[in-house]
Amino acid sequence: MSIFYFIAFLSILFAVLVISAKNPVHSILYLILTFFTFTIQYVLLNAQFLAIVNFIVYMGAILVLFLYTLMLINLNKDAEPVKSNMVKIAAVLGGGCLMVVIIAALRQVGIAEPVVLKNPDLGLVKNLGKVLFNEFLLPFEISSLLLLSAMVGAVLLATRDKKTTA
Repeated sequence: MSIFYFIAFLSILFAVLVISAKNPVHSILYLILTFFTFTIQYVLLNAQFLAIVNFIVYMGAILVLFLYTLMLINLNKDAEPVKSNMVKIAAVLGGGCLMVVIIAALRQVGIAEPVVLKNPDLGLVKNLGKVLFNEFLLPFEISSLLLLSAMVGAVLLATRDKKTTA
């Protein structure tokens, strides 16, 4: 149980660093670390499929896309707009409301007994595959055809027509 709390502490720490980092590239790198700690939490909670999806989709694709996009737009201090006092006041009010909600939630926390799963195989990829390919085979195949047609349509729209009208 101490591993769970240590990883939870790291998740919160990296999430705070995402918000407080001055450099946007560092912020995205901290976000990658935050999602990595979420992946570890999923493995600890016996949810391997969610861990794999989080690792591949969020860390492998979306955040790398964010990082490359951020590096390509070349942010600098000259292009940053000046924030008005109303934005700063709204940020202080929003932070105060968040602090009140966190304090109220922490006051309601009681000591709970640990959750024990009756089925230890819950959340395994093997069981998900059995359900997906037995009970939901037809919707799975239809969605794969839909995604294939969308991909072909995107490729056709992206390619330029060889005929140039001048």
